[in-house]
Amino acid sequence: MAALLRGILAQAGELNLEGEFNLLLLIGIAIFGGTVGARIFQRLRIPQILGYIVIGIVLGPVLGLISKPTIETLEPFNFFALGVIGFMIGGELKREVFVKFGRQVFAILLFEGGFAFLLVGFASFLGLCIFYEWPTALAIGLVFGAICAATDPASTINVLWEYKTRGPLTTMLTAIVALDDALALVLYIASVSLVGFLVGGKDAHFLELLFHSFKELAGSLGLGLGAGLLLRWIIKKINDDEKTLIFSLGIIVLTIGLAIYLEFDVILSSMACGVTLINLLPRRSLRSFELIRRFSPPIYVLFFVIIGARLNVSTTGQIWLLAGIYVVCSIIGKTAGAYWGASYSRAVPTVRKYLGFCLYPQGTIAIALLIMASHRFAGEVRDMMLSVVIVGVFILQIVGPLLTKVGIRKAGEVGMNITEDDLIRTYTVGDVMDTEVPVISAGMSLSEVIRVVSSTSSFYYPVVDDDGKLIGGVTLDGIRNTFATQELNDWLVALDIAEPIIASARPEKALSEAFEETKRLDVEYLPVVSSGEGNRYVGVLNCRAVHRTLGAEVLSRQQKADSMSGK
Repeated sequence: MAALLRGILAQAGELNLEGEFNLLLLIGIAIFGGTVGARIFQRLRIPQILGYIVIGIVLGPVLGLISKPTIETLEPFNFFALGVIGFMIGGELKREVFVKFGRQVFAILLFEGGFAFLLVGFASFLGLCIFYEWPTALAIGLVFGAICAATDPASTINVLWEYKTRGPLTTMLTAIVALDDALALVLYIASVSLVGFLVGGKDAHFLELLFHSFKELAGSLGLGLGAGLLLRWIIKKINDDEKTLIFSLGIIVLTIGLAIYLEFDVILSSMACGVTLINLLPRRSLRSFELIRRFSPPIYVLFFVIIGARLNVSTTGQIWLLAGIYVVCSIIGKTAGAYWGASYSRAVPTVRKYLGFCLYPQGTIAIALLIMASHRFAGEVRDMMLSVVIVGVFILQIVGPLLTKVGIRKAGEVGMNITEDDLIRTYTVGDVMDTEVPVISAGMSLSEVIRVVSSTSSFYYPVVDDDGKLIGGVTLDGIRNTFATQELNDWLVALDIAEPIIASARPEKALSEAFEETKRLDVEYLPVVSSGEGNRYVGVLNCRAVHRTLGAEVLSRQQKADSMSGK
């Protein structure tokens, strides 16, 4: 397989095509392969994000198709993906979330991030003392502690979206991962100021670093606020999905570009844009978020495939030891910190018990902080830092989504944010057909038909022969037309007023396909016949009644999820 793919790329080069063609070919392979990998993992009941990452590992370190120069070339795309993720997270942070959970959010944030910082920093310091002098070991330990405080919002939110979650744990988790970036940034600034003193760096002025930190945070939030206000004004002026999508993407990309140019945080800026829009234009902005959500799946696929391609599979024993300390202490620190913070703030039991399970994934934010911090070190120490954190991040990216799934499933929030379309895709005709509709025999007299119709509430009645085979249908409109156009005679029977069957469905037919057929034929009822050759009647698909039932189920799940948090 590797040889085949390499041959394709080589042939593309021989045709004297531009270098970008090879890049596009790799992007196509990455998106297609990542989607296939995700599908396989979903069938194994494993979060699809792991499928993306595994395909990235195969295409990168294993096959060597995605090289380091290619990853560097795609770096602007990573910023674009992070901006889209930040914007979507911001759309989840509605005013009522902070009104109801504000105290709990910040208490849990400080406990889980702060304890992970202290535990990872201290344990890493002890491990590093084996290989380095204590000032260097302490400096690196502080950096590791600050980096581990970040929770990757991309993989975490992706799992929540995949499993359609809703409830107090989902609400708390969304807020925490959105703010973890800011906490990690503050801890990073404080850490590198001490690192400057410990390793004798030139930029060791604490006040300068403090000013830079404030500038980055305030600037990121200010930029996002301005972008959100501009997008709000634009959306109020237009009422077209295509233009809404174009303007929304344009503002997101503009925000990302300005954040990079001004050296602000991309995720914070984009998140602030989303927060501003959803809170100042709560109803009309929902369409913008929905359009971006539908546009974004290929972006997420390529983003996580690239993350997988970054892994260096050849590491030394020293790296594995330090990475093990980093991973284990990150898990313990965030689990214990989240539990203590939730207990202190009196959060609901599901948040206390299971929030810690959902905070392990780390990603590009952690790696970005690592790259910035590594510039303060040189040579072997710098390479060691990069290897340890990257290996640790990849282990947490593999373990994290699995445990996030465990947490939200134990909290009972899976499927609570499901839509009617989601339910339709999971059902067959046999699951929702009405088997209680009275059956009319072909020879039944008109007076008997009227008596049956008047004593029941159905609008459609199947007509069958003596063998139970479906041969037609009687509708209320059909009976009405009979009264208007024909003289009522005793010799009229059901078969005389029955309408022909223009379409029918089998019980095993997908409900979504059946609904598409009813829309195409412009009918509300579809008779259901047995799967064998007998074509025997077994039920009726009443589209209007099914939609009412599914709508009630969606509402019931949402109300149940909301009741978990005492709304």
